[in-house]
Amino acid sequence: MNDFFSQLYFDNEVKAYLIVFGIIAFILLLNRVISKYFAGLIFSFVRRISKNVDKKSFIDLVIHPLGVFIVVLVSVIALHKLKFPGRWDVEVYRYTLKDIVHAVGTSVLVVCFVWLLLRMVDFTATVMEKKAGLTEGIADNQHIIFFKDFTKIILCLAGILMILHFAFNLHIGNLFTGLSIVGAAVALSLRESLENLIASFVIFFDKPFSPGDLVKVQGITGTVERIGLRSTRIRTDQKTYVTVPNKQMVDSILDNLSLRTQRKGELRLEVDLNTPSTKLQELVGGIKNILKKKEIETFSVLMDTIAGNAFMINGDYFTAPVTQGEFNSIKEQVNISVLQLMETLEVQIAGANREIRIIDREKQEWKQ
Repeated sequence: MNDFFSQLYFDNEVKAYLIVFGIIAFILLLNRVISKYFAGLIFSFVRRISKNVDKKSFIDLVIHPLGVFIVVLVSVIALHKLKFPGRWDVEVYRYTLKDIVHAVGTSVLVVCFVWLLLRMVDFTATVMEKKAGLTEGIADNQHIIFFKDFTKIILCLAGILMILHFAFNLHIGNLFTGLSIVGAAVALSLRESLENLIASFVIFFDKPFSPGDLVKVQGITGTVERIGLRSTRIRTDQKTYVTVPNKQMVDSILDNLSLRTQRKGELRLEVDLNTPSTKLQELVGGIKNILKKKEIETFSVLMDTIAGNAFMINGDYFTAPVTQGEFNSIKEQVNISVLQLMETLEVQIAGANREIRIIDREKQEWKQ
């Protein structure tokens, strides 16, 4: 029996294979229990930072990537104790098969670790969103989404650099120096994406608008629903979902309709030239009385122009920043009241009454 365990297969004793695969089988069988235990330890640390944290939600979110990370870590450590078979150590494009296997194992380990960190970022963002949901505004929720996406990008880039360093033994400093020219070319090719990324930081710090604001930009009017790292999503008044690059949101003239202090209504009347001046005065005075409503804060009415075909009466009035539906209701009431006033005063709109006369020139000449 001892001779069997001492036999060599691929430069390793049978006993070594049994120990290594026994360790891997053990960690696979108890993976759920071990990963749940370590998840509990991590949760106890998270609990010190924020007390209002649901343990079950945290464990359900991280237990799977944590379990995969533990299995990969133990497997890599255990397999490292075996000698790589000499007959398999062939060279593939200046790299031996042993180096390739080592690089693959290290890369998988780094990917699992980054995956675990990404899950923890998701959980942290969820906890912060619950806290932000207690406030009235939705700007806090957008800030959380913004930093969650940004943190994920940083973690992914860090994971790539870790793979290059630990799996392929590349010095990061020398790598950056060697890739400076390539990086410049890539930056030029990704110029628009970089501009949109920079614009997202401008939007975040300058805050020309926030989620929930009604804006008008590039001929598009709608409500901002989400501000991403590359673009802003707007729900238009036609209920369509438009994606606008952040660079255009920053460089274009943007009208934040939600920040206006008043809504403006207009009256433009063209009165018939046969209207007496006394009736015009009564009409202007009556319109002023109509606009003396509690919903209207300020107004101005005047007979603006005496034109060749009509008397022009112009009026402007301003309401509080009410909703579009409320403003339309006020505007409708004002217009109907003005029409009723004109009917009472028997004032005609220019061009409302026209007489058409047909003159027969030949008949007139015959009568003469």
